[in-house]
Amino acid sequence: MYAHAKDGGGVGGMRKKEGPVNLKIYTMTGNQLQCQAAYMRNSLFDQGYLDEQFVQLEELQDEANPDFVEDVVKLFYTDSARFIRNMELTLDSRPLDFEKLDDIMHQFKGSSSSIGAKKVKRECTQFQEYCKIGNFDGCMRTFQEVKQEHAGLKKKLESYFEVARQAR
Repeated sequence: MYAHAKDGGGVGGMRKKEGPVNLKIYTMTGNQLQCQAAYMRNSLFDQGYLDEQFVQLEELQDEANPDFVEDVVKLFYTDSARFIRNMELTLDSRPLDFEKLDDIMHQFKGSSSSIGAKKVKRECTQFQEYCKIGNFDGCMRTFQEVKQEHAGLKKKLESYFEVARQAR
């Protein structure tokens, strides 16, 4: 049974629901989920994870394809796993082919840019700078940063998309 917050039955705008064995479970209302999704989205921009390209993707989304942005991001993560694996293989081979590394990272940077992955793109650019001067240690260090930013963004976007789906 739900008790509406306006009826005095909820706590902090939450709706109370009686669960098994009369446990009280609080669920968020749709409006609260929308607010949470908006907050999560805005924090991705505020923290520098995303740029205006993500907004452009959102503008392409409509009622006929409500998961467009999420689908594009999933494709990005599928493709980027391949780029990362190719980078790892190339970094492990000898002699080191900085031109090949730069080419792979250029593709990865373009893919990152297409979804607005600002921090990932920035690290890709730094990696390419190390490739141009033949700095193996710089490449290795920056590649770890690329992977870290990539994984961090993935986790944050998955959480955001989950809340956004629930808010619909």
